[in-house]
Amino acid sequence: MNFITPLFLGFITAFIGIIPPGLINMTAAKVNLKEGKKNALWFVIGAVVIIFFQVFLAILFAKIINRRPDLVTLLREVGLGIFATLTVYFLWLAKKPKDKTKKFKKNSKTNRFFLGILLSGLNFFPIPYYVFVSITLASYKLFSFDMTSIFIFVNGVIIGSFSVFYCYIAFFNRIENKTDYVMKNMNTIIGSITGLISLITLLNIIKYYW
Repeated sequence: MNFITPLFLGFITAFIGIIPPGLINMTAAKVNLKEGKKNALWFVIGAVVIIFFQVFLAILFAKIINRRPDLVTLLREVGLGIFATLTVYFLWLAKKPKDKTKKFKKNSKTNRFFLGILLSGLNFFPIPYYVFVSITLASYKLFSFDMTSIFIFVNGVIIGSFSVFYCYIAFFNRIENKTDYVMKNMNTIIGSITGLISLITLLNIIKYYW
C-alpha cells in the first residue's frame, strides 16, 4: 500500500486550510511574543489534539456520505446555499475587522494547553472542510476510506497543522505587517473564496442534472 500519498495529501490540505491568518494561528503567534515559545507550543499542542478528533470524525462522516450518491448531491445543494449566503455576508454585510491588540497575562503551560483545546474546539471549520476534501479526493481515486489510509491521512493533517502553527510562532515578527493587512481584508478574502466555491458547486450541480 502507498503510505506516502495520504500522508502528503493530509499535509497539503492542512497547510492550505490553516495558512491564512486565523484565530488559532494568530493567538499562537501572540502567545509566543508575550509569554515565550514554550507556552505557545503548549497552546498549539492543545489545538492539534482537537484537530485530530475533528478530522477523524469528519472523514468517518464522509465515508458514510460517500456510499450514498443521493446524499452527496443533497449536500452539494445545501452547501451551495450556505456558501452563497456566506459570500453575500462577507462581501457586503459584515463589518470590517478592527485592529485590536490583545493583552496576555502570564499563564502556566497547562492553562495554555487548555486554551488551545478551547479555541480549537470552538472552531467548527475543519469538520465540513475535511468532509469536502476527503470526498473530493476519493472521487479522483486519490484517497480511500479504509482505516489505514484514514489514520495516515489524519497524521498528515496533524503534521501539516503543527508545521503551520510553528511557522507562525517562529516567523511572526517577519510577517506581522503582511498578516495585519490580511486580517483587515479578511472579509473580502473569505467572501471571494466562498464565492469561488459557490460557483464550482453550482457548475457541479448543473452538470449532474443536465
